[in-house]
Amino acid sequence: MRSQRASTPPAADWRTQLRERGYRLTPQRELILAAVERLGHATPDEVLAAVREQSSAVNVSTVYRTLEVLEELGLVRHAHLSDRAPTYHSVTDGEHFHLVCRNCRRVISVDPGVLNPLQDELAADHGFTVDVGHLTVFGRCSECQ
Repeated sequence: MRSQRASTPPAADWRTQLRERGYRLTPQRELILAAVERLGHATPDEVLAAVREQSSAVNVSTVYRTLEVLEELGLVRHAHLSDRAPTYHSVTDGEHFHLVCRNCRRVISVDPGVLNPLQDELAADHGFTVDVGHLTVFGRCSECQ
């Protein structure tokens, strides 16, 4: 999947968060978070492949467990951009939702502000609050139309 990326936060920020919440800073966690930052939107298998470029000592269960911890800490989020495994992305992009082209599989991150009228209407009519970070809209991108 292709996506555009924002800059990454200073490493000290997430390292401090890990320690303050009682988690050890392990080389595996560092490699996995760095891979998510570098890849943009990536499945656990894609993260594993990227990590294995630097260390063969990391296995798939370590990647899944670490992604869960990183999400619990608020350092990454997941979305369902396909019918397969969840896709993880860094929170440094800020809150956004995703457009996914069914033809070329391009992923476009969209500012949630464009949803304000819809969110307001859903709140007023149904008392419903949208979890924008998990929203994925499927269709065709401009290049594939």
